[in-house]
Amino acid sequence: MIRPRPARWFEALVARDDATLALEALAATGAIELEARPSAALPAALVELRPLIAEFAELARAYRAYWPNEGIRPSSFPEAPAVVLKRDIARIRSWAVQAEPVIRELQAIESERGELRLWQQALAELGQRAPGLEALAGDGQRSARLIPLPKRSLPAPPAHTLMRAIDVAGTGYVLAIGPPAELDTLSQFAAASQRTSLAVPHGLEDATQAGAARIAARLPALELRCTELRATLESLADTHALGTAIADARRLGWMVDNVRALESGDHFCMITGWTSEARGARLAAALEQCGARAILHFPRAPAGMLAPLLFANPAWVRPFEVFAKALGMPSRDEVDPSVLLVVTVPLLFGYMFGDVGQGLVIAIVGYLLRDRHPVARLFIAGGLSAMAFGLLFGSVFSLHAIEPVWIDVLARPLDVLVVPIVGGALLLGCGLLLAGLEAHWRGEFIAWLASDAALVVVYFGLLGAFVSKPALAVAAGGAVLFCTGHALHTGRISAAGSALAELVERTLQLLINTLSFARVGAFALAHAGLSSAIVALMDATSDVFTRTAVLVVGNVVVIVLETLVVSIQTTRLVLFEFFTRFLRATGRTFRPLPLPPSTT
Repeated sequence: MIRPRPARWFEALVARDDATLALEALAATGAIELEARPSAALPAALVELRPLIAEFAELARAYRAYWPNEGIRPSSFPEAPAVVLKRDIARIRSWAVQAEPVIRELQAIESERGELRLWQQALAELGQRAPGLEALAGDGQRSARLIPLPKRSLPAPPAHTLMRAIDVAGTGYVLAIGPPAELDTLSQFAAASQRTSLAVPHGLEDATQAGAARIAARLPALELRCTELRATLESLADTHALGTAIADARRLGWMVDNVRALESGDHFCMITGWTSEARGARLAAALEQCGARAILHFPRAPAGMLAPLLFANPAWVRPFEVFAKALGMPSRDEVDPSVLLVVTVPLLFGYMFGDVGQGLVIAIVGYLLRDRHPVARLFIAGGLSAMAFGLLFGSVFSLHAIEPVWIDVLARPLDVLVVPIVGGALLLGCGLLLAGLEAHWRGEFIAWLASDAALVVVYFGLLGAFVSKPALAVAAGGAVLFCTGHALHTGRISAAGSALAELVERTLQLLINTLSFARVGAFALAHAGLSSAIVALMDATSDVFTRTAVLVVGNVVVIVLETLVVSIQTTRLVLFEFFTRFLRATGRTFRPLPLPPSTT
């Protein structure tokens, strides 16, 4: 559980024409990462798909908006991929030939409908103030346009143009009536922001009120025609089996994008890679259900191939993997500290946020958001820990409503600061010992005993000297062992001098890291200070409503502000004080094959 496990190598011998079907089924499990043998290459059958995939992409750019959204189901695929894709593209092109005039008419109607709706809203906004367009624009000398120009960017009106600013659907427009040349100048301002001016629609030239009535009568006819044209496109899609053609082409495009190499012969191909499944039952079931002709087995990985690694933690530890993942994946010879953080992180969070009521709120919020945001599960443990420390500190929603079980924070601030320093020293010592465990896994335990083990003795000897002076002798003995061990390990007496300099540097780093844990106590004091400030504000008034409002608002501010600050400080202490003692995160992360189009 404290050591990552390697992914398992798998091989699937598949009938060549079933390779796409098998890959899709395996990818849908979310449990495979493809990796071919070094000698493998992309088969010619897949190489020749690339120009066909590019051709499909061009068709998609042109017609995707008019393809069906339902009924996109791939075929069973018992044929060569190139044969299938050529047939798919032929179907799409045949559909496009018949659909093109329908699409052009649909685009024209949708454009007209959009413009009429915009004019309808503009005329409604103008109301009785709108001039009759025939009187101003019907003499051939002048015209009218609806120009998208927000008020803040309105230019000066030209000499012979009438402008009226209006708001249509939250967007600023100008109804401009004047000579066409002057309106062209105004329209250039709209074109600069990639927006188009609208001329007066046919039938709206006579008068505003009559034109609005014509728009209201025209729109239902346009809606009906749009519906008819959409139905025609759906009928053409069914006639040409467009849904199957699109699904097959997308699936083959996904395969070409994700398969870098594959061992393939005239009749069979070999799909190889890594799986996160320890027993492989899900892979076997997926191949059986998809109907691909395949044989699955799990031999030893080929020599020289580096397996990706996986965390091997039970469900109650997995939320805490986020801290190790922030640095990367621990290698096979490194400790996965997630199980240790199950205790460490809640203790740090709870100590800085010790309040029964506020901790309960945090735990409830974390529980409600646990499925939507997996990291919220951390706040369940943190909230419960805050409740426990709230009992120890005697704080409930910033009020001293109960007698402290352990200590009054503001009454004994020095003790509150010292306790996390002691806890931090133990945590750093644990990190040093974990480095020794990693040395054992690498077969370097004797070398660690001869050198870095003495650093642990020096560190705890110096800390013990604050309690008992004889502990300095223990630290001095550890320093001698550290320097002697380095000299013996390298076979050079001069190495003892450089070892002493290294010892001084590393010991100072450890002592500074230890002092960093004083911030845990400092934030506990700050939390108690904020709580006292809330109580002081409440005591400043005798009005029950005001006191309640101060208590509620104060607690909301404390919960929001300190949840953010305490979370940051907890993360910092874990990553930069604890992890740096033993974790380098040099492992290879398992990256599952992206889900196929049929799944997404």
